Amino acid sequence: MGFWRKLSTTLEMIKFQHSVFALPFALTGAVLAARGLPPARQLLWIVVAMVGARAAAMTFNRIVDVRLDAANPRTAARALPAGLLSRRFAILFTIASAALLVLAAWQLNPLCLRLSPLALAILFLYSYSKRFTWLSHLMLGFCLGMAPAAAWAAVRGRLDWQILLLTAAVTLWTAGFDIIYALQDLEFDQRTGLLSLPRRLGVANALRVSAFFHVLMLILLWALALVEGLGWISMAGVGVVAALLAYEHRLVKPHDFSRINAAFFTMNGYISVLFFVFWTLDLALLR
Repeated sequence: MGFWRKLSTTLEMIKFQHSVFALPFALTGAVLAARGLPPARQLLWIVVAMVGARAAAMTFNRIVDVRLDAANPRTAARALPAGLLSRRFAILFTIASAALLVLAAWQLNPLCLRLSPLALAILFLYSYSKRFTWLSHLMLGFCLGMAPAAAWAAVRGRLDWQILLLTAAVTLWTAGFDIIYALQDLEFDQRTGLLSLPRRLGVANALRVSAFFHVLMLILLWALALVEGLGWISMAGVGVVAALLAYEHRLVKPHDFSRINAAFFTMNGYISVLFFVFWTLDLALLR
């Protein structure tokens, strides 16, 4: 298999298109920090950093979980367990992606460069989390929640407390939808001893925790809008997010997981993109 075919297989394996989940929140952090659109150079390197971070984290996760993926009917067809991609190429791709993050951090400012090894360590640690904690969903959430704080630091060269509200909101949003996604692996987790909230609490209670996380997320977004002095467009954006989350929770029932993919992929893609659009319009039009 040629290099470009391997690269294409790798990008498909890590669902590169799902960068849409974290990237809009990262860009929102940048827009908030700049109180408008940051310089194009900063935006470019923020995007490069986010792409490198996600690619490194997802590929490392696939490497670590290759035996589990092979044993799980839902994931057995993934590139590594199916033999479509070599472990060596995946490792090299992970190293290259991590180097891309560090390069982007270096191009942004000294604080970002100093924090880049810590960010990678947290991203890589998540891959082991289901082996030792029921709260792996929150660990995944924090991996995405770091994105807006990192973008804020990229623009301002420092971390301020208010951006941590968005970090917490994204952490809870991600943890909430990851709990829903984990429902489809409940039997596999029970059989292999992997830890998840659906396994610990049962399906119905896990869905309640997911909804609770999403309510807390909305409260944090509302609080951040007030702290930052944002206007009605941002508040309308929070309302849109609330409506989409409510619909997402209507898609999945304790005894019906048939629409999990719609809840996970479609609705959360809309949430992240529309949130970014509303808050950017607020900062662009009402300042």
